[in-house]
Amino acid sequence: MSLIRCTVAGWRCVPAAVVLACCPVVLHAATPGWPERPLRFVCPFPAGGAADALARLLGQRYADALGRAVVVDNRAGAGGVIGVDLVAKAARDGHTLLLASSSNFTFGPALEPKLPYDPGRDFAPVALAVLVPNILSAHPSVPVQSIRDLLQLARAQPGKLTFASPGVGTTSHLIGELFAQAAGISLVHVPYKGGGPAVADLVGGHVQLLFGSIATALPMIRAGKLKGLGVTSARRSEAAPEIPTIAESGLPGFDLVQWFGVAMPSGTATAVVARLNTETMRALAAPEFREAIVRQGFDAATPNTPPEFAAYIRDELARWTKFFRVAGLKIESAR
Repeated sequence: MSLIRCTVAGWRCVPAAVVLACCPVVLHAATPGWPERPLRFVCPFPAGGAADALARLLGQRYADALGRAVVVDNRAGAGGVIGVDLVAKAARDGHTLLLASSSNFTFGPALEPKLPYDPGRDFAPVALAVLVPNILSAHPSVPVQSIRDLLQLARAQPGKLTFASPGVGTTSHLIGELFAQAAGISLVHVPYKGGGPAVADLVGGHVQLLFGSIATALPMIRAGKLKGLGVTSARRSEAAPEIPTIAESGLPGFDLVQWFGVAMPSGTATAVVARLNTETMRALAAPEFREAIVRQGFDAATPNTPPEFAAYIRDELARWTKFFRVAGLKIESAR
């Protein structure tokens, strides 16, 4: 699904009901007295990783706009499932937010449908915020300089190379599994409780590879502590244009990106969801905010509404469910 930019001209001759549904800015008057207290922004990953960085950037923008503190609550564990399930069961009073991700809303559910939450039933999507190409990084001791070198090494030593991830079922983990499958190689998965610990062990040489976020891996690559072999998106990243894509380096057509957005418990007032969508879009349009997220390795999403984000999640979940079924990848093999 494409996320469509709304323009003033585009609303000519459109019924008022449609405008109210798709342009959240007009609903601000419907939220008197909200928020009544500080907002809780649950980040289902540990402090120090890409998800945490984005949650804090967005949280500060919300606090500035709403005049209430926004407390980032890191609830890591089970690849993000613990934090996501916490928000799924939270009060629908407009004071709890979730940093939603492809790990927990599309990739994970597509691979493991028996989760304690349902992305479509338990959440009100607020906004798609950023897209995050991952970087395949290697410890300096690994004797490779490119994706082609890595494929040759992996084929010569099947089952010997290890790759870390922030947890079972996370986007990073699944990209690693899909990369290995597409390349016809065998890699050993080593899960961690978040991106920060995974990178720390990669830098320490305890694991050899990581399909990590640009925000987490790039500083280590530029400091010479890791090797950046390739980015997982079809195009080179704005944040790291010097690193080639995996597609151009040995696996044509390889294109997988992570995304982060904002969601709230289902049943949250539509006006509250709309207001937070508006503030998210304002943040993404602000030059200083865009500069900050590029420094973190994020690409800003195209402006989108809550219904568009909901449709995007549905489309992505359907796409990856079909992909994993055709590929024969199940949670048992992924674990």
